[in-house]
Amino acid sequence: MSISHAPPGSPAPDIPGKSPRDVAEPTALASAPAPAPDLEPIVPTSSRRTRVPRWLRRTTGPLLLLALWQLLSSTGALTADVLASPGRIAQVGGDLIADGSLTSAMTTSLQRVAGGLLLGALIGTGLALVSGLFRVGEDLVDAPVQMLRTVPFVGLIPLFIIWFGIGEAPKIAIITLGVTFPLYLNVYAGIRGVDAQLIEAGESLGLSRWGLVRHVVLPGALPGAMTGLRYSLGIAWLALVFAEQVNADSGIGFLMVQARDFLRTDVIVVCLIVYAFLGLLADFIVRSLERLLLQWRPTFTGR
Repeated sequence: MSISHAPPGSPAPDIPGKSPRDVAEPTALASAPAPAPDLEPIVPTSSRRTRVPRWLRRTTGPLLLLALWQLLSSTGALTADVLASPGRIAQVGGDLIADGSLTSAMTTSLQRVAGGLLLGALIGTGLALVSGLFRVGEDLVDAPVQMLRTVPFVGLIPLFIIWFGIGEAPKIAIITLGVTFPLYLNVYAGIRGVDAQLIEAGESLGLSRWGLVRHVVLPGALPGAMTGLRYSLGIAWLALVFAEQVNADSGIGFLMVQARDFLRTDVIVVCLIVYAFLGLLADFIVRSLERLLLQWRPTFTGR
């Protein structure tokens, strides 16, 4: 059976049982544009509701935890022998600041961390440069460092006391040892992780070996160094806690030891809060250094 196609503009064909109007109406309906439905404009979800500031969202959890802590202390579910109430801790902290004992302890602890961090940064960065830039240096340095970093530095406290006595030297030595290895590992990895194409581009531009190190290798290793510095600061405060609880007569750790002997949980919590505050302050300083030194990175967001 053959079907003939009518040319455009010709009358509708005769179909048995169908009038020309019945055939033309579906054709007209099919060709007519469909009416646009009444749709509401799409509005981003973030603009439909009132946005809560991020700092408020981030502080909600700690504030709720603090309120629960105070509630448990007020109802007697949490006794002072187990953990003092937030109000009591705030009062004790104010008393320690007023009589100068907390300020003096913070100054002593900061001096110890600063000394250990400086020595550890010099040793760790120096060893990483020798091991990362020179093949002979890697053969001589990397294996001993990898062996020493597996030794828990806390276990070396008795040996440091025998070597350096009970003064400030063993405390700074413990912090130095804890800081050295994270910096070494991250700086070494940063040096070895520099893109080879960047080095080839520097060579094609006529840079000498020292020029490559200065303009290509060291800037490329800087992000790793910043990461290592953040890890090192965290370990420095951890090492300080151990160092100040062994033969110490000053510092935040010394206050904690005295509070432990007299079962003063309020003083212990105050010292822990000070440790946490100093750690956050150190991390803020490192983040500020990152914003200052890493602005050249394409992926740097500045946050």
